[in-house]
Order: sequence, then structure tokens, then C-alpha cells
Amino acid sequence: MKNLIIVESPAKARTIGHFLGKNYKVVASKGHIRDLPKSAFGITIDNGTFTPKYVVPKDARETVKELKKLAKEAENIYIATDEDREGEAIGYHIAKAIGKEPGELPRIVFHEITKSAIKKALENPRKVDMNSVDAQQTRRLLDRIVGYRLSPLLASKIQRGLSAGRVQSAALKIVVDKEREIKAFKPVTYFTIQALFDKKIESNIYSFDGKKLAKLDINSKEFADEIVKSCKADLFTVDSIETVKKTAKPQPPFMTSTLQQAASSQLGFAPKRTMQIAQKLYEGVKTDKGISGVITYMRTDSLNLAKEAVESARDFIKEKFGDKYLPGKAKVYATKSKAAQEAHEAIRPTNIEFTPEIAAKYLESSELRLYTLIYNRFLACQMADAKYELQNLFIKGSRAVFKAQGKKMLFDGFYKVAGYSEKDTILPKLEEKQSIKLDKIEAKEHQTEPPARYSEASLIKELEKRGIGRPSTYAPTISILQARKYIEIEKKRIHPTEIAFTVIEMLEKHFAEIVDSNFTSKMEETLDEIAMGKENWQEVLRKFYEPFIAKIERGKKEIKSLKTVTPIGEKCPSCEDGELVIRKGRYGEFISCSNFPKCKYSRNMKEDGKKDEPETTDELCEKCGSPMVIKKSRRGKFLACSAYPKCKNAKPLTPPKEADAPCPECGGKLLERSGRRGKFYGCENYPKCKFITNATPLKEKCPECGYMLVHKELKTKSVTQCLKCDYKVEEKK
Repeated sequence: MKNLIIVESPAKARTIGHFLGKNYKVVASKGHIRDLPKSAFGITIDNGTFTPKYVVPKDARETVKELKKLAKEAENIYIATDEDREGEAIGYHIAKAIGKEPGELPRIVFHEITKSAIKKALENPRKVDMNSVDAQQTRRLLDRIVGYRLSPLLASKIQRGLSAGRVQSAALKIVVDKEREIKAFKPVTYFTIQALFDKKIESNIYSFDGKKLAKLDINSKEFADEIVKSCKADLFTVDSIETVKKTAKPQPPFMTSTLQQAASSQLGFAPKRTMQIAQKLYEGVKTDKGISGVITYMRTDSLNLAKEAVESARDFIKEKFGDKYLPGKAKVYATKSKAAQEAHEAIRPTNIEFTPEIAAKYLESSELRLYTLIYNRFLACQMADAKYELQNLFIKGSRAVFKAQGKKMLFDGFYKVAGYSEKDTILPKLEEKQSIKLDKIEAKEHQTEPPARYSEASLIKELEKRGIGRPSTYAPTISILQARKYIEIEKKRIHPTEIAFTVIEMLEKHFAEIVDSNFTSKMEETLDEIAMGKENWQEVLRKFYEPFIAKIERGKKEIKSLKTVTPIGEKCPSCEDGELVIRKGRYGEFISCSNFPKCKYSRNMKEDGKKDEPETTDELCEKCGSPMVIKKSRRGKFLACSAYPKCKNAKPLTPPKEADAPCPECGGKLLERSGRRGKFYGCENYPKCKFITNATPLKEKCPECGYMLVHKELKTKSVTQCLKCDYKVEEKK
């Protein structure tokens, strides 16, 4: 074997292997093969110098053994990990693990996994960028210092199992602050006034008695009634007609954060799922030209586009849509973020000829949907602006002025690909000073709504806006908060748990910088400085560590413990030795045994602190014959066996509602169920049949493919669509 190429993932290795001949062997490290130890701090601190102790994890030892063996047989060894800081660090650790110095091995980089990109990379190798390695190493050590020194303090002062992190705690504070804002919100009553004039012209109040009215200006029923009464007795004329021509510009291509946001809002994908699918599309899938990566690298904060890719897109637009859809010169996009790595590219298809229509023959459903989103966004970003006409009609009485608006698309431009759902609203032809009859007027009462909780997509947008984390950390941060039970996601909205408030309150009081967005953002900028060789990583760690550890030591002495337990005067029914006490948990107070963790008995409490006795029923358990009782959970009441935990039989209190249509996969009944993310329909034959849908199944079959149709009610529209093909009917509300 002449040449050995080492990448991170097996899928990436297989794809690159297809492009190269017998002189190359491509193998995967399967991610990180060296890291700080899990069971120890792993950092030696001596006279202000930080020395990490890296170990090979148990599950990576066989991989390292194989890599060492292959390295001895190879004439040339190439490091081909991803071109970001984490990829650079993985490459560094691969070299160290196989007994080589990073500077000895050629490092190849590419933004897309295609034959031409791999060939070009092999022709232009470089060395491992040690500044990037130092930046990633600093991030890892900072996170280890915070996690291993602050988490035990939280556990000792609040409750076991808690953790803190430099990025996760700053993100959690954002969620908690939003919940505080919602709790403090006081609704304000206001009125809107709509009028219908002759020729079915719909309008809204614009001004009254010469004063332009803002949204909340009509804040009493008396004022609203005065306006309505005045208008009913008034005569109206067309005061003025304004016609303005405007353009709409296409959105830039995707970077990590905007892809996660768009996939969440348009496809219903969680950020974690989006990145998993994007990883597959990047590393290699089946295409009409064989296995290849079909999108560029998906962890990026750059909007830069390769010149060749832009030229290909422009040629494609001209050929398929004609000259009028092609702007005079290529559109250039730049991110507003100072820290964006412009050497990287935005997320785009690697081959513009691999259209979604062709891709449909090769990609799985979820892969195709995400690929189509990326493809269309990229193609649209190089198309001509859309042009439309706005018409503002002002209708005047003696005291009130109403405004009606019309809109007409003149040229669809990039909407030809991006899609456009609005219908033209064309106002009738009228003349200024023309009399117009008022047909109907009404005042509607409203209340201001509290701010919306974050969705995963909007939280990522906020993290990006504040400079907290980087593209590779957005999705994992949310996953960590969920795993730690600091947040719950219900109906796609993020709710902080009770323990989140306790943790954030303590951190705000004693470790303000850990939850301060500005501090976290500045630290990200400092890491960028290290990557550019402008900061010394040891000095950065030293400046953070010394004051931080001093606060930890003070906290051990000064922070009052919140781990209070109150005996209730009962013996534990499980171990019959311990006493039952009231404890605080992630979801509030509960009763458990004083011998925890040896005895794990626990039960819920009512608000008065008494035992939450289950309601008895006449029904017997079909598994063991014991009486069934009614219990409560966060999702409501359910039937459970009274012999729990010996018998764990449980079922809904009322039989689940059956859908109008049978399961399209096996013909079984579809039953309405509820889960963490709300209502859904699942097959009665689960787990043999795993069909589920969160939309309402319909009796009617798809007119195009005969599969199941489902119906969704959204805020602004209702949608009927097929679960198998592209058939969709939308109705605006």
C-alpha cells in the first residue's frame, strides 16, 4: 500500500475510496480517538501552565491499533479530517495516536466530497494548523474546567446530577429569562377597526381626527364605539391612490444556523435531525453518477460561494428559465459576523445538474426534502429579483381615514424556484375624490399576547445573534439541556423546568460571567484570536482559571445549601428502614426515602404536601389480576396496576380515539395518542408496525399515488398533503 488517507467517518471513507485507485486506502478514525479522561479532571496545572492528559477511550483502542498497523505499511499518510477546528484537532490527535508528529504528515482539505475536489486536495496538501488545534484545545479545556469544578458545587448546594457549562448555562439563561418575561407579562386590551366599502374593498382604520393610529392607540371600548358611530353616519370619498413598484431580493444561501431554522419551520426537522441528514448528504449518497457527496460541508458560518459553483448555477438558470431570470452579474453574499470563516463556503449542492427531480430516484424521503431545500435556496440566490406593485388606497370621511392595500406580482424572478404562496390582491379602478359607500364596519377587541417561547430554531437564531457558540455547537447545546432535564420541548416550544430556575438564580448571583452572553461571546472571539495566532492559549486559560477557582472556593463556604429535606413522619414502605422525606427535584417537590440512593422509593405530592393517593377503580389488571388505580402524570391521568413496581401494566384512562382511516402500512387501526410533542396517530400493531403521523389522517386517498392523505391546521393556512408523494393542497385562512 502506497498511500493511506485517514478521515473521521466510515461513510466519508467509502465515498472517497470510490474516487481513488488501488494505490490509496481510505480508513476512518470513527470520530475522536483521543480525549480527556471521563473519570478524572485530566488537566495538570503547574505554575500557571496547563497540560492536558489525553487518553485513548476504550471503544477507540481497536481503531487505533488498526491505524498504527496500516501506518507502518504506508509510504504516505494523509490526514483528511473536516476543515474546521474540531476536524483540525481530530487530525492532530490521529497523528499523535499513531506515533507521528502532526507536522510530518500532509493534511488535505476540501469543502465537498466529489472526485474533482479530492483530486485537487491531494495536489495541494498542507500541514496541520496548530493555531486551530490550540483554539479547539482551549475550548475543550475551558469546558472541562467549568464542568469539573462548577458542576460538583451545584450538586452539593442544590441536588445531585446537576451540571453547568460555559455555553449550555448561557443558553439556559436565555430560555429562563424568556420564561420570566412570560410570567411577568400583563395583557393590554386594544381594539382594531375594519371597514368594508363598496366593491368589496377591505380596509383598516388609518387615522382619526387627524391623528395616525398605532396598534394600541384604540385602547377603550368607548373610543372604539365613538369611531364606529362616527363612521356609520359619515360620507366617504377616495382621498388618494398610491402606486409603488418594489423589488424583492432572494435570501442568501444557507449556513448552519439558517439551515437549521429553515428545516425546522418548513420541514418540521429538529436541529439534531437536520445535521444528521446533512452529514449523510455531505459524506456520500447514491447519485446518477455513483456514490458522491451532494452538498458542501454543513458546519459553516460563511456565505461565500465558489466561483465555479456560481458560474454553473448561472448557466443552469439561463438554460432552464431564460435570460430574464438571470441577473446581469453574479450575486455576492457576505455574513455580518466578524468571526465567520470566509475561507469556508456556504452550504450548497455540489452538482447543480443533480436536480431534486433526479435526486428523488436515489435519496430517501427525509434526505430528498432537505436536499431540495438546500438546492432551491442556492439556485434562487443567483436568480433575478422579483418585481411587484403595491397599491395604497386611502378612503377619507370627515373624521376617519381608512387604508386598503393591493399587491400584484409583476415578475416572479427567484420565486420561480423558491416558491410564492401569496395571491394577488388587486384593488378596483377608482378615481380620486370619487364617492364610495361604507357597507360594513366593526370593532374587534383583542389582548396583547405574551412573548412566544423559543422553538429550537428561534433559540439557535438567538444564540447566533449573541455570538454564543459556533455552528458545530448549536444543536448539541440544546440536546445537552434536554438530557440534563433543564428544558422540555412541548409542541415544538422550549419550556425550562423548575430546577433550571434554581440553577440560573445561583449562577447569576455567584458566577455571573458563566451565564453572561457578552462574556461567552467575547470568549468565542478570543478563541478566534487564538486560531489566527494573535493570542496565546496558555495565557487565555490562566486569565480565566485563577479568578474562577477563587470564586469556586468562596462559593463552597458562602453559598447556602438548598438541599433541604423535611421528614413527614412515615416509614418507607419499600425498605421499611428509612424515613420518608420531602425533597426538591427537577419538577418540584416529591417524597422519597431518606436511604436514597440505596432505596429508590419515591412518590408525587399534592400542593398541600400530603400523599398523592391514587383513585381506586373496579377494573382488574389483565396481567396480574390486581386492582387498577388512576394515577397522574405530567400528561394527565392514566390507569396503572396497584401492584407497581412488581407489575408495570399501564394504559390510557379512556380508550384512544380511532382515526377515520386505517394504517396505510398494515391496515390496522390508527389510534390517537399523546407524546412529549403533542398529539399524534400511531398504529395499534406497534411495535410490529411503526407507522406514525402528527397530522390528521383522512379517508380520501391521494389522487396521484393512492397513499394516505393527511390534514394540518396551521396559523395562516390549512394543508392537505400526501405522506408519500409531492401532492399538496393549501388554503389560506
